[in-house]
Amino acid sequence: MKEINLLPDRLLTTPSVQMVQSWYIQSLMDMLDFLDKSPDDYGVLAEFVTTLENIRNRHNDVVPTMAQGVLEYKEAFGEDPITNQNIQYFLDRLYMSRISIRMLINQHTLVFDGAMKPVPPSAIGSIDPHCNVAEVVRDAYENAKALCEQYYLTSPDLVLKELNTKNRMQPISIVYVPSHLYHMLFELFKNAMRATIESHDDYNLPPVEVMVAIGGEDLSIKVSDRGGGVPFRKMEKLFSYMYSTAPAPQIGEHDRPPLAGFGYGLPISRLYAQYFQGDLQLYSMEGYGTDAIIHLKALSTDSVERLPVYNKTAKRNYKVSQMADDWCVPTKEPLDLAVFRLSK
Repeated sequence: MKEINLLPDRLLTTPSVQMVQSWYIQSLMDMLDFLDKSPDDYGVLAEFVTTLENIRNRHNDVVPTMAQGVLEYKEAFGEDPITNQNIQYFLDRLYMSRISIRMLINQHTLVFDGAMKPVPPSAIGSIDPHCNVAEVVRDAYENAKALCEQYYLTSPDLVLKELNTKNRMQPISIVYVPSHLYHMLFELFKNAMRATIESHDDYNLPPVEVMVAIGGEDLSIKVSDRGGGVPFRKMEKLFSYMYSTAPAPQIGEHDRPPLAGFGYGLPISRLYAQYFQGDLQLYSMEGYGTDAIIHLKALSTDSVERLPVYNKTAKRNYKVSQMADDWCVPTKEPLDLAVFRLSK
């Protein structure tokens, strides 16, 4: 809550950002009400679970509301490299904290609220000690496929392969949070399907291929499409909150979930991967397609939370000035040679 005040004043004054700030203030006040209450009182514990559920529901729209605030700022004041850097740094930390808070809330409510049963039954709260990766892949694919067919009336097939170096006869499973893995895969499938359909005829769609492999340290999931790829100069923008390849939806458009929207899918999916010391990387060949690789820790003992810390170093990151580049910097956009021909 202190860190949000380090953002540019003009961004803080947007209605959407002020709304998000008010949600966090209200949630803090709700938590402080329990500071002097006894944890041995079952009535207090039940009230605490209800409060946590209310907080979780209050913050359901933090991501789209914050995205709307960034759009309001861009439309009113434009963009500059320093502000973009500050927003990127802040949102990475805000959303990583949000992932952690929701993880704690979900874990507490699932464990202490007897009315809620974890899915699958073997799960301990939101953590599945035997998370079947292929099942989550298929679940994410089927839901992305249904959404894709709403928009395009068609969808590419799935080709799924597994390589379990520990036991080639067994499906790959790890200790993980299935909802986190689903979130990442669903986003990657949406992007792969959209790119594939928009670069091919409806009757000649190449499949989306998924390779799942596990070794001694890492579990990796590669999602490959033949959707035409992305130019190399645009690759670094794909994880930016200030960039999207699709028209941005407006808050309140809830007729059906968007296939593409604010451009927050990839950066937040990467945060989900990084939360337990993993990562999400993209490799693209323009004219052919894109490989997206999710790296996760194969051993639960290595899956330690990665959380932002608010300190003097964090403050200094908001005060970085634009330094002169000590390498020659070419133009970011391709040259339009037609202009030079006309001038001759």
